[in-house]
Amino acid sequence: MTTPAASSADSGGTFLGHPTGLFVLFFAEMWERFSYYGMRALLVLYLTKHFLFERDAAYGLYGAYTTLVYITPVIGGVLADRYLGQRKAVLFGAIMLVLGHAGMALEGQAVAAGGTPDPGVLNIFYFSLALIITGVGFLKANISTIVGELYPKTDVRRDSAFTIFYVGINLGAFLGALVAGYLGETYGWAYGFGAAGIGMLAGLIVFVLGKPALRGAGEPRNPALLKEPLFAGISREIAIYIGALLMTVIVWWLVRDQDTVNTLLIVAGIVVVGYILYRSVFTLEPHARNRILIALVLISTQILFWGLFEQAGSSLNIFTDESVDRHLFGWEVPASMFQSVNAFYIVLLGPVFAGLWVWLGKKGLEPSAPMKFALALVQLGLGFLVLVFGANSVGLTPVIFIFLIYLLHTTGELCLSPVGLSAMTRLSVKSMAGLMMGTWFLASGAGNAVAAIIAQATAAPSTDGENVVLAVYKNVGWIAVAVGVGMAALSPFLAKLMHLDTLNDNPEEQVADAFGDGQKPAT
Repeated sequence: MTTPAASSADSGGTFLGHPTGLFVLFFAEMWERFSYYGMRALLVLYLTKHFLFERDAAYGLYGAYTTLVYITPVIGGVLADRYLGQRKAVLFGAIMLVLGHAGMALEGQAVAAGGTPDPGVLNIFYFSLALIITGVGFLKANISTIVGELYPKTDVRRDSAFTIFYVGINLGAFLGALVAGYLGETYGWAYGFGAAGIGMLAGLIVFVLGKPALRGAGEPRNPALLKEPLFAGISREIAIYIGALLMTVIVWWLVRDQDTVNTLLIVAGIVVVGYILYRSVFTLEPHARNRILIALVLISTQILFWGLFEQAGSSLNIFTDESVDRHLFGWEVPASMFQSVNAFYIVLLGPVFAGLWVWLGKKGLEPSAPMKFALALVQLGLGFLVLVFGANSVGLTPVIFIFLIYLLHTTGELCLSPVGLSAMTRLSVKSMAGLMMGTWFLASGAGNAVAAIIAQATAAPSTDGENVVLAVYKNVGWIAVAVGVGMAALSPFLAKLMHLDTLNDNPEEQVADAFGDGQKPAT
């Protein structure tokens, strides 16, 4: 049995064995990631070189921004589940992102040594970040959920589809870091941020024009509910958009306060996980409940992964700028452009991993999702240990070790991120799909908060002459390897609790939930 969305998507035609809607989402997300990673590649360098932020403060702001980027998808996911539908949420988020990136291109005057930034320019900068954060909240989790709606839950193409989608994400990230990074460091920050904004506009256009290929995937559960007036003749849908704008003002205030953001993250995590546990224990049949619990285990694992991986945009970016011999073929490559290396590897290796999972799956040898996560953590840790080895061997770190750390981090990422996206849509019940995807990104936010703390540790003064950055990298590298080995040992037990043998494609496999979708079956 297939879901209506899956059936209609396939009836609209296929390309390379997948629904054509997958490739609409591929290109829309590609351009959105072009804008995000183009801006991300420049952000810490912009703060330290243009506004002359202290390194610790720059890492804190970067951490608050990237954390909020991953908190807001929980709100966007819930609103899409209950009211908007994923397609409308993605459309609104894309518009917010275009406006935010346009504001980032207004850089103002550079700050002279000993001076302070213009408060007006800084507030425009903070508000632009807030628009981007809110926009990502509506777009990021929901566009991934639409991908999941194109396929039945038992479809063997799901992991392959999410890996293809992930290639689109990273093709955009590769081009964004390369183009915006080069323009920003070579010709001026406004050119780099402006290029990111143009990329986001292209993503919006692709998504609007490609709506027919989605064949109804991501539409509202109850369209009439959106049209109901709430107050002063304002419909529920318009009220949601007004609320999003008010939320942007709150985010504008929050983004400059790392401690408050981290407190908010902890509170949000407790509330969201508590709510998921409540619904799982009291409204779901046992197998569906266990799948949700395993999804939460996978979600928690990625906090460590992203805490280490996201050094790329902060401490590793500065390390590359100051401590790496960046000469290639006689040209000193701008540091920000090296953030394209990870994305390049994913574009190159993503299809290989997609084919590998399908090939192993047909032979019954595919590793379980928990085992893939374990492999990801081990490779992540090895990446840091390889960099530390290379940096300790000579003066300036040879650039080959930057390519090696990104290679190991990329193969780890391909074992975790697309697999995790697929697992969230497979293990969750339909009425919680957006919530679970939002929680996945909330945990990514927690990882970014951890990443900021680790980055700030690398900026601490040395007390014994040892390179602080390399000391921190060595410690976190060994921690990741140890946790990965432990998870590998537990993976058979975790895989058993996923109950993949009892999965079916009935969208109402659970009939009781907090939204009143029927009664709980007898167990």
